[in-house]
Amino acid sequence: MFTDSHCHLDFPELQAQYPEILAAMRAAGVLRALCICTTLEGFEAVHRLALLGADTAPRLWATVGVHPDNEGVREPTVADLLERARLPRVVGIGETGLDYYRLGDRTVHDMAWQRERFRIHIQAARQTDLPLIIHTRSASDDTLAILREEGGFAHSSTEGLPQARGVFHCFTETRAVARAALDLGFYISFSGILTFKNAADLREVARYVPLDRCLIETDSPYLAPVPHRGKTNTPAYVPYVAAQLAELKGSSVDTVAEATSANFDRLFTRAAESASTTGTQSA
Repeated sequence: MFTDSHCHLDFPELQAQYPEILAAMRAAGVLRALCICTTLEGFEAVHRLALLGADTAPRLWATVGVHPDNEGVREPTVADLLERARLPRVVGIGETGLDYYRLGDRTVHDMAWQRERFRIHIQAARQTDLPLIIHTRSASDDTLAILREEGGFAHSSTEGLPQARGVFHCFTETRAVARAALDLGFYISFSGILTFKNAADLREVARYVPLDRCLIETDSPYLAPVPHRGKTNTPAYVPYVAAQLAELKGSSVDTVAEATSANFDRLFTRAAESASTTGTQSA
């Protein structure tokens, strides 16, 4: 059984084909997926998909958060995130983080609004003890620094809150960044980029990250893996990511599918708990 730890089934490219996508997932053995929220305005649609997938295969869950790239949208407060995090099938906070890739005429200093938004998500994640889904692009130093500052790694015992935890999704950073994320207790998730011809450096990072700290994802509808690169991505393609990771690890695809699904359960404990209460296997 494969688990797609990050997809956007609410995006128009996929929502219009929802029944066909679910059928393709079942046929490919992708029996679980996490639907990622990118705006508060879009949360209801994401949550609705998770509720639809509560009692069927594939099983679906949701997150709540505002993507760092989204401007001109409702800014989240901690209260906003906490309110939605209490709803059934919501198992994580994000997608959140920092993205300095499209600065244009702006400077890193001008992105203070992104850093404040990120801090709000970290605070909500600690108050709910839910994992963060981290997006970082051209901003890894600040991403890690803010996680260390806000994540409770130095002062959690006195604050009475759990440390931040979560996953660096669609990982494209260096081995040093991976090591820093692992040292903070985070998981690393690999997408279809791992299969791209020009991703040799990323494949070396994937060899380095222990399998018990790896997740796999599609980030669909984007980043379709080889041999479907350039097409609309769907969760049914996550086995191609697993196959590439298995080759790098010198193991079988079944081993990678089992390990990454078990890792998903260890990180997204609320999803694992909801699966066990309905008698569905969670690994």
